[in-house]
Amino acid sequence: MSDNGDRVASEWSLPPRSRPPLLGELVERIDEALATARASEAAVMTVGAAALDAAEQAKRAAELAERASAAVGARSSGAPGRPAAGQPSPLEATVTVRPGDMDDFTARADQLAERLSRLQRVPLSA
Repeated sequence: MSDNGDRVASEWSLPPRSRPPLLGELVERIDEALATARASEAAVMTVGAAALDAAEQAKRAAELAERASAAVGARSSGAPGRPAAGQPSPLEATVTVRPGDMDDFTARADQLAERLSRLQRVPLSA
């Protein structure tokens, strides 16, 4: 009977290449897939946060550009172009620049840096 039982068992047994993975192997694969999914989720959240931050910065830049455009338009039309607090507009030049005054590049760069820093201090809600 033992020979008959071994022969029957060998008939229904799958060859090693066709056998399904063992439970332990499946658990290892699932753990690896979970680790990969969690790492991917963290990366996507980081990219999403960076995209939201970039969108907010772009919005602020557009608002500042609109305000600067309005201030330049108001100055060219003769409107005072000063904030309500009575402080000079950050768009006003600190030194009168005439054509041909580009010789002193460092001084012009310092003036521009000063004007940009004043623009950064202007509240966005105005």
